[in-house]
Amino acid sequence: MRAELCCAALEMALGRRGPVPGLIHHSDRGSQYAGGDYRKLIKKVQLTQSMSRKGECLDNAPMESFFVSLKKELVHRQRFKRRAQAKVAIFECIEVFYNRQRRHSGVGHQTPQQAFNNMTWKMAV
Repeated sequence: MRAELCCAALEMALGRRGPVPGLIHHSDRGSQYAGGDYRKLIKKVQLTQSMSRKGECLDNAPMESFFVSLKKELVHRQRFKRRAQAKVAIFECIEVFYNRQRRHSGVGHQTPQQAFNNMTWKMAV
């Protein structure tokens, strides 16, 4: 994976919600996340970067769990004729279902959107 793709994805995410004070960005130790361009972007938007420890795959377990769910619930259930179809389906799966409808035990059986809203309100008070 190229660093440019990761930088663009992070910029898109920050453009939608903006950086939240105290936000920790966790990733694995891939060169695209450890490289200069990505680290400059992290510093520029004042995020705290967190990486998995070397050889400790469980550090990134929440994201690995997410990708397993995404593949099992969407990607492996259908064939996409075009990349654009896959992009739309994955976007809808994440933004419509996963973030706004699917409840997660890790955030008190709320959706990620509800947990984010609750966190934002607590920070505002």
